[in-house]
Amino acid sequence: MKTDFLQLAASRQSDRAYDTGRVVEPEKLEHILEAACLSPSACNAQPWKFVVVTDPGLAAKVGKAAAGLGMNKFAKEAPVHILVVEESMNITSFLGAKIKDKYFPLIDIGIVAAHITLAAESEGLGSCILGWFDEKEIKRLTGIPANKRLLLDIIVGYPAKEKRKKSRKPKDKVISYNHY
Repeated sequence: MKTDFLQLAASRQSDRAYDTGRVVEPEKLEHILEAACLSPSACNAQPWKFVVVTDPGLAAKVGKAAAGLGMNKFAKEAPVHILVVEESMNITSFLGAKIKDKYFPLIDIGIVAAHITLAAESEGLGSCILGWFDEKEIKRLTGIPANKRLLLDIIVGYPAKEKRKKSRKPKDKVISYNHY
C-alpha cells in the first residue's frame, strides 16, 4: 500500500496538454468525484461545491475564460473542468477559524484539490489545478451565483504528452525534526 501511494504521488503531475480525441469516461469521473467527497475538512464542514463541466461546447468556453494574458492556453482543450466553489463553514469550523485566526475553507479546498488530482492520476488521467481564470465569466457561463467564490478550476483529461522528470527540493531543505 505504501509503495502504491508513493508511486501515485510521484507520477502525478500538472498536465498542460490533453488528447482532444479522448473523452473522459463517466465512471472514471464519478470515482474522482467520490474521492473528492471523501476528502477531510475542518469540523467536517465540507465547504465546497463542485460544478463539473463535461459538455464539450461549455468546456471550451470555460477553458477560454481560464486562458488569458498568455496563461493556461491548454485549458481550452481540456475535456473536463471541475470548478471548486467555496461554500459556508459550519458553526464549529467558523468558531475555530475565529479563535485560531486560520481560514479553514482554504485549507480544506487545498486538501480536496489533492484528492481530485491524485484520484485522476489513479484513473490514468491527467490534471492541472488552475487559480488563474476570469471568475466572473466562468460564473456567468455556469450559473454560479455572483456572491460565491470560485477558487479553483481543476482540469482533467487524458494527457497528450509523456511524463516529465519531477523536480523537487532536497528533503533536507523542506523537512526538519523536532525544531525548525
